[in-house]
Amino acid sequence: MTRTSTPSILKGAFILSMAGLISKVISAGYRVPLQNLTGDLGFYVYQQVYPILGMALVLALYGFPGAISKFISDRDHTGGPASLPSFYLPVFLLLTAFSLFIVAAGWMQAPRLARWMDDPHLTQAVRTSFCVFLFIPVISILRGVFQGKNDMTPTAVSQIVEQVFRVAVIITTALAVSRSRDLYHIGTGAAYGSMAGAAAASLVLFLWMIKKRGVWTFQRSPVQASFSRHILLYGVLISFNYMLLLSLQLVDAFTLVPQLIQNGYHPEEAKVVKGIYDRGQPLIQLGTILASSLALALIPSVTRRRMEENPELVRSSIASAGKITLYLATGAAAGLIFLFPDVNEVFFQDAAGSGYLRVLMLVIIASSLSITTASVLQGLGRIRHTAVLVMAGIGVKGAANFLWIPSAGIYGASLASLTAVTFVLFGNIVILRKDLSLWRWRYLPWGPLALAVAGMSAGLYISRGAAKALFALDGRLPLLLYILALSVGGAVVFVLILIRTGGFTRKEIEALPSSNRLIQLLPKG
Repeated sequence: MTRTSTPSILKGAFILSMAGLISKVISAGYRVPLQNLTGDLGFYVYQQVYPILGMALVLALYGFPGAISKFISDRDHTGGPASLPSFYLPVFLLLTAFSLFIVAAGWMQAPRLARWMDDPHLTQAVRTSFCVFLFIPVISILRGVFQGKNDMTPTAVSQIVEQVFRVAVIITTALAVSRSRDLYHIGTGAAYGSMAGAAAASLVLFLWMIKKRGVWTFQRSPVQASFSRHILLYGVLISFNYMLLLSLQLVDAFTLVPQLIQNGYHPEEAKVVKGIYDRGQPLIQLGTILASSLALALIPSVTRRRMEENPELVRSSIASAGKITLYLATGAAAGLIFLFPDVNEVFFQDAAGSGYLRVLMLVIIASSLSITTASVLQGLGRIRHTAVLVMAGIGVKGAANFLWIPSAGIYGASLASLTAVTFVLFGNIVILRKDLSLWRWRYLPWGPLALAVAGMSAGLYISRGAAKALFALDGRLPLLLYILALSVGGAVVFVLILIRTGGFTRKEIEALPSSNRLIQLLPKG
């Protein structure tokens, strides 16, 4: 059996990356109408259970499919299709036992978890959310099989279908909740939406599997007795690398409201403030997705074997990926910080919390770079290291919340998130130093980046003053058009200054559209 070609691997990675980008944009975007329909209190309820739902989604999309696909790929290269009784059935039983344990523990401990959140009304929503884990075994195995065959299309289609069904059920629930005003139903609605999405994705994958030949055999095959445990461990470790932002939200779910209540907030007021603080999450998610979208496509091209064969080329690719991620993340964060009062009003109906949400936008820079560097380390085989760092980051976030919320309120929670993701980022860079010198990060074009941020900010300041002097920006639609125009203009100025001041090399410019014109903007010499 011949090995899968590099172009085929890169094509598969591109398909999966694009599907991930589309589905995550959907996932971030629907939370704006959700908040508009249910208000900050309804949004608070949703965000309290979202980390549970998100972790099940990560396990079923990245963790276990990644571990299973590795085994399927190895079998194709050494011994043909995997055996139904010797591989599929043991893996299914193991993942089912794992999922049932999580569901049973979550169901029984839901009242206690809700009390830790200082909101017993969340008990039913927490219980229902854990039921999503029941869909992990089937969907993980089916996705893992296709990915092991380097057929990424079924996983990509199922991912988008899952998000569409999930969002449809959640928005329908939000419409019903907005009429009945029983806001705690939005938590159970979110869980039912996730289950509906998982069921739809499973059906799509199953129908695809029926058409597929040569995926399994009924003949027993000799396999290591511990392979299923390795799949469980490897799947959980992979998942941790995608759970950084989810983990921070989980820590906030358990600590933010109780800390605010202890520091004098009325319980209902604390929940509303938490809902306002959670407005930043979809914006962080969207900014991080756009800035680190290069990371997923990078994984197949950065491997330990390639590092040994052509180390300088791989190091150059890593440095370019880090530089471009830094540019995109910094531009997105700076633009949002500058425009945030207007962004807040357009998307969330008022400008409440703009101060601490501006601080929270800085998370986009560190989280984007964390995901990119973690993806590189994963490609180099250092999955355990990155998983341990994420767990340590959770500890940093929890400790910082307890230290800073009493003295700084919600600003303390924003600073705690920024500190946690920065800690993980620096940890990734330190681990990566064996393959990419720390000094190489020092020579990134920090000067052109600073000039680009300053130039974009000055352009936005002048444009905003002129627009508000010349036009009546009353109403959300005119304000939205104004923000879009400023965002596009600011992005153009940002990129042009980077090119003109030497922020990009000629080789990097040649990979962009209209490269012939852009090359003329490079500094002479």
